[in-house]
Amino acid sequence: MGSQLVQTLRQGVWASLTGGWYHDPDQNKFNNSCHLYLWMFLLMLPLLLHLALPPTTMALSIYCTSVTIFFITIKMVNYRLHVMFDEGDVVTPSSLSVIQGAENKSNTSDSCLPAKLSILKLNLPLHVVLVVYPVISCPLPPTRSTRTSWRAHTQTAPSSAASSLHTGSGLGEQTSTQEKPSPKLYYKLKLFPGKWVNILYDRLTLLALLDRNQDVVENIVAVFLAFLVAFLGFILLNHGCFKDIWVFQFCVVIASCQYSLLKSVQPDAASPTHGHNQIVVYSRAAYFCIFCGLIWILEQMLRRKDLPVSTVYGITIVLADALTFLRDILVGLTFCFPITFLLGLFPQINTFMIYLLEQIDIHLFGGTGEWQPFTMFCLGEPWDEQHTPALFSGFCGLLVALSYHLSRQNSDPTVLMSLIKSKLMPTLVDSEEEGEDSEDIKDPLPEKLMNSVKEILLSDLVVCSIAFILTFAITSSTVFLSLKVVLYALAGTVGFVTHYLIPQLRKHHPWLWISHPVLKSNEYSQYEPRDNAQLMWFERLYVGLLCFEKYVVYPAIILSALTNDGFSLSHRKKLGIHCDVLLMTVAGMKLLRASFCNPSFQFVTLIFTIVFFEFDCSRASETFLLDFFIMSIVFHKLSDLLHKLNFIMVYIAPWQIAWGSAFHAFAQPFAVPHSAMLLLQTFITTLFYTPLSPFLGMYFTSTFIPPGCDDNNLNSIFYEYLTRSLQHSLCGDLMLGRWGNYSSGDCFILASDYLNAFVHLIEIGNGLVTFQLRGLEFRGTYCQQREVEAITEGVEEDDSCCCCEPGHLPNVLSCNAAFNLRWLAWEVTTTKYLLEGYSISENNAATMLQVYDLRKLLVSYYLKSIFYYLIESLKLQTWIKDPSITKALVSYTKWHHIERDPAVFSIKIDEDYVHCLQGVTRASFCNIYLEWIQYCANKLEEPVDCDEDSPLVTLCYALSVLGRRSLGTASHNMSNSLESFLYGFNTLFKGDFRIATKDEWVFTDMDLLQKVVVPGVRMSLKLHQDHFTCLEETEEPAILYKAISNYKISLVICHESDPAWRKAVLSSRDTLLTLRHMVDDGTDEYKIIMLYKRHLSFKVIKINKECVRGLWAGQQQELVFLRNRNPERGSIQNSKQALRNMINSSCDQPLGYPMYVSPLTTSYMGTHKQLRSIWGGSLSLDGIKTWLLSKWVRKDNLTSCNSGVNMEDVDCAGGSSSLSHNPNSITSQNLSLYQARPNRTSQANRQHTAGLVLYRRGTHDTFKGIVHPSYNIKLVSLPGKHYRSK
Repeated sequence: MGSQLVQTLRQGVWASLTGGWYHDPDQNKFNNSCHLYLWMFLLMLPLLLHLALPPTTMALSIYCTSVTIFFITIKMVNYRLHVMFDEGDVVTPSSLSVIQGAENKSNTSDSCLPAKLSILKLNLPLHVVLVVYPVISCPLPPTRSTRTSWRAHTQTAPSSAASSLHTGSGLGEQTSTQEKPSPKLYYKLKLFPGKWVNILYDRLTLLALLDRNQDVVENIVAVFLAFLVAFLGFILLNHGCFKDIWVFQFCVVIASCQYSLLKSVQPDAASPTHGHNQIVVYSRAAYFCIFCGLIWILEQMLRRKDLPVSTVYGITIVLADALTFLRDILVGLTFCFPITFLLGLFPQINTFMIYLLEQIDIHLFGGTGEWQPFTMFCLGEPWDEQHTPALFSGFCGLLVALSYHLSRQNSDPTVLMSLIKSKLMPTLVDSEEEGEDSEDIKDPLPEKLMNSVKEILLSDLVVCSIAFILTFAITSSTVFLSLKVVLYALAGTVGFVTHYLIPQLRKHHPWLWISHPVLKSNEYSQYEPRDNAQLMWFERLYVGLLCFEKYVVYPAIILSALTNDGFSLSHRKKLGIHCDVLLMTVAGMKLLRASFCNPSFQFVTLIFTIVFFEFDCSRASETFLLDFFIMSIVFHKLSDLLHKLNFIMVYIAPWQIAWGSAFHAFAQPFAVPHSAMLLLQTFITTLFYTPLSPFLGMYFTSTFIPPGCDDNNLNSIFYEYLTRSLQHSLCGDLMLGRWGNYSSGDCFILASDYLNAFVHLIEIGNGLVTFQLRGLEFRGTYCQQREVEAITEGVEEDDSCCCCEPGHLPNVLSCNAAFNLRWLAWEVTTTKYLLEGYSISENNAATMLQVYDLRKLLVSYYLKSIFYYLIESLKLQTWIKDPSITKALVSYTKWHHIERDPAVFSIKIDEDYVHCLQGVTRASFCNIYLEWIQYCANKLEEPVDCDEDSPLVTLCYALSVLGRRSLGTASHNMSNSLESFLYGFNTLFKGDFRIATKDEWVFTDMDLLQKVVVPGVRMSLKLHQDHFTCLEETEEPAILYKAISNYKISLVICHESDPAWRKAVLSSRDTLLTLRHMVDDGTDEYKIIMLYKRHLSFKVIKINKECVRGLWAGQQQELVFLRNRNPERGSIQNSKQALRNMINSSCDQPLGYPMYVSPLTTSYMGTHKQLRSIWGGSLSLDGIKTWLLSKWVRKDNLTSCNSGVNMEDVDCAGGSSSLSHNPNSITSQNLSLYQARPNRTSQANRQHTAGLVLYRRGTHDTFKGIVHPSYNIKLVSLPGKHYRSK
């Protein structure tokens, strides 16, 4: 513990303060000396130049040039050394002996040295031996594999000459205490063509000396950042921004930023991964450049004398004072760089840039303002109250159309680019598909996503055009100048009912007082629902109100605000024409996109904006659009603050703590300063929208970036299928209100009997939701089980109130239950959420095969299944007539041939075993299995000879011997042992066969193994299971044949490692079966796993998202930076009020241990059938065309029907027929038969039926192939269509 603490203080705390420099006792003196001198050089160079030279451009040039040359030299040498290790040659020990001998000879006589060889030994710390060779003596460089084998050879057989070189002073005596190879190797570093230097060094020591840059671009970036740090830092020193001791402190910051480019802090406090993080190398220098650049810009602005004074919301802002205050804050933060990086205040630079752009997009723009000049022209002249300029109406129409389109698009353009690529370059896409292996499994998800995106684009083409026209028409009038009050009241009423009243009535505990939901789903009272969730009336109401609010109310309010503000700004410019137009465009775009995407909290923001700026601070109001825009940002921050305060109160409440000893009571009062620090941290993290980490009250605000997860657990396929199910239905279920209110960043847990999934909503769009699913362990730890129990247990039976149990009112929770529910960081929103998945049933295979008779039955089914697949194979005639197979099976045709192998055949498991002969014969085989072979052969359309002497029986007999011998070999010739038998059967089930020499004839055609024996093994397992339910029925050939035929079609039987298993699960096959070998806690079991597709019932638990972010950030600091390796650390113990264990275990590796982490998956509302039944599908040109044809073509056909046909018998409408109600009519009977058949024709086939025309008396009727005696049928060939009569 002490050594780990010292290591953490040295490599973590001190290295973070200095930028990466620390003394490492495990490294040699050369590395530690280089680190010290590098850091001192980077510190003293700017300090001495600033003190010795005047603040001129010459001093700046000297410093920047020195730093640039210094970094270029170091980076170039480091890069060349790594290239040498990757591609350089190893000098052989024999050649070193020759060189050493030549050097000794040179000491006695210079004339003995060959003319073509010159040697120079340099006394360097790297122990460099410079050997200059001419070009003709250079050997060809060996390949990588040759070098690898040579290095292994030299390490195992060192030469005395090579080892003698390490006896002198130099690096050989100063190697690290780590395990080192013996001996060290010399590498050839090429200096010029034909000349190189032999260097005695190794890669690990070089990596301990300097960080490696992978390519030239990284080296250029590092040199450029070093130059930029030097330039900006010395500029600020020359400007006199720092005085006295602060000059030294600023030089320390410069040195730490430059040193991190050479040897960075690993791991850094903001690093989310173990090991070397390349991004951290550039983070400190990049932040320094950003801060110093801003300070320099502010200094230049403060030198201006004409800085304006403005008033915003009644507050007078002196720009000079504001800029000075901002500059001082930036200077203070720059001074505190060592502390801020130690505490992990700043995330990685790539995370910061993504975060910055994301916040700008969310809070400011919501899009881009491309029409500023267009609007500027509209606002240039004052408006008339009775007329709105057409250009402004066009601007509003374009703003609404673009906002709607942007709200419907996903942030990830991958699917859209794939769709564009498939349309513009179809030949390239086809060639890529042809290049893939035909056996690879094609994932249906990408095509499904492309179809959804295509549907959205086609729909937006129509909707955006209609929206532009309607907006232009409405805003051209003055209707919005007098509808403000009506729109505000309508928005408040609809928002209250939609987003507060209905969700509360649907909650599991409405208002945390009522014990049951008021608005219950149809599945609420069902124990195991078997059908899809039924659409309830309140769900239809919810969707209707939501659409009315999104597409009518809020666009009308924002357009009204745009019109009124545009009218006001046309008469009075507040901040200038450019600034006014920019603010109005940005605010309108942001509010429209937010209303289209998720208006759950818009009504609260709207009501507060109206009350505050109309009644409380009416003088401070600017314009309603700007007020609404500012309040939307403020309410977003207030919502985050509320979640953080809830998390803190729940986490540190005294009654939530497990009081293990008297120390807790003593230490609780001392937690008050800690709580005060947490409160301050809460406000800071809310301002910057960063996670709150409840660890010692420190400002751990680094953003966690999931590094990804790749888990090979066999149960992960169930979570993958669950992800596909959510991709199909999540967006529609959210829009139906089945998960309650939601917003981006919300976290949910889906809990069932064995599946516990963590769902994170990443992005909320208009008709789309991007989420990520994390699957937890099936059989979790003790702490996880306690938290699962807390989720699943009910509180309805709690009758206590304080210390007594007076009971509670009907359908109302008790006081204690209601109090406890309010002190949780999670809440149950739905108890019966149905999702398509697989139920798992497992049986112990050892129990089913414990008795020898049951094993004998399994072997019998094994052989019968082999015979079935052999006879049903299309290659049967080929195999029977194959001369090579026939020749190999000559011994099996003899009736006196006996298969004697005591390790394979036994009377205990073989029905055809002859005890007196101690083996199996053809006669005993036919006595047991001939009836089954003949029954299967008789089912074939082409007759096959199947008598006792037929080649078919011979082949079956040979395959039976092969199958049993393979089973015996896989069982290590111990089939009588149950464990060995299960091991061997599981080996064959996986498809792993060990073929004996006698059975190598099967290699004539591998389909005999892959298409006959392997399916036979797997089918026998299912037949053996059915034996326990059907008993003697499976003994009859007819029943057994029918069962195998049905299972072959409806059941998927394979091992879980087989790609066919994953394909079957993702293809939603109804039933699957497998055999799993489970090794857990010393137990070795074989389980028969059966999967049944059905609707699973989940509880939906909504978690405080700030609780999740805070706990994840705390794990990042504790595991990565503080290096806590304790598997039973306190931060992962169960905490029922916060679900701490489930949240921490769901985090990505190495912080958590999820079973499965899905990629970011997008769900579209167009794939939800119930939602499509409400709004009728997407609006597109094809849909409009189809609707018009269905309405107008019907009327045209009615008018074109000839009067010669009785309209009571024939209806010409749209191609559908309705005849007379006379039951004796032949045509009516034929029609009823036709309508009773299921409609299996696709749209293309329905178009083909247009070629079938019925003629009668010169007239035609559009029946669909109904044969009537009085009609003449003629087949008409349409252009481009081909028909085949049956």
